[in-house]
Amino acid sequence: MLTAILFAGLLLAPTVTSSASSGTSCSDTDLVIGGCGVRNDGNEIIIDGSHNNPGEPGTSPIGDWDSDTDGDWTPPADWTPPPDFDFAQCLHNWDSYIHCFRATEEAEEETPEEAAEPAIPAITINDVARFAPAGSAITGEPDNVGVVGLPTNFVATASVHTVNDSLFGFPVAVRFTPSGYDFSFGDGTTATTTSGGRSWADLGQAQFTPTPTSHTYTERGTYSAQVDLRYTAEVDFGIGWFPISGEVTSAGPPQQIRIFEAHTALVAHTCQQAPDSPGC
Repeated sequence: MLTAILFAGLLLAPTVTSSASSGTSCSDTDLVIGGCGVRNDGNEIIIDGSHNNPGEPGTSPIGDWDSDTDGDWTPPADWTPPPDFDFAQCLHNWDSYIHCFRATEEAEEETPEEAAEPAIPAITINDVARFAPAGSAITGEPDNVGVVGLPTNFVATASVHTVNDSLFGFPVAVRFTPSGYDFSFGDGTTATTTSGGRSWADLGQAQFTPTPTSHTYTERGTYSAQVDLRYTAEVDFGIGWFPISGEVTSAGPPQQIRIFEAHTALVAHTCQQAPDSPGC
């Protein structure tokens, strides 16, 4: 409650009663406020009194709230307190005319991230195809000549091949390993093997005997035979070999094969003995 005390003195005559007229020693101010205990002689009016005016409540820093008789505060049901906040101390400070505040929290200084080193993109078989070795030439035994109805032995040579170059701006080693041989004999016949074949001599076989890579022509003529090599690939950027999915194919150059017909005749002597004999 705020209490206002009002007082006033209204002089009805040009002068107020002095100490001479009252017979007492009082100042003019004491007489006005009635401090001398002197009765009013009719020449003045003294008015005093008091007036009670209810004060206005302050504003809570945390919104509308009701104070219980014991001073405890009950927050609204839908109100969520901020973390690390002391309600009792806040209310005490507010009632004491001290603003309620929270200290500013300094943000932790973020450590700048180190620039990531450029990563090597995913590599496909098409990325290394340009490093693949050339295809192998094919050879038909004997001397790229054959006989109708008899096996012609074909041999293709290939080996592991490594290329050192750069890929996507990084130094790289690419290793190719033969994985398949696709033979085309020129007469519409094909064959696929995992080996390039071996000569009759290496196999310890007689000429015109079948081998895993031989082919028998049924008609005489000249045929264009060739073999395409298939390779698997691995790459090494300096941290070890990694296989690449798929295969790369290198086409070999064509090779002309002449096929003859063979006729037999009964003779009394060999060609060495009679060079002019039929068939010699």
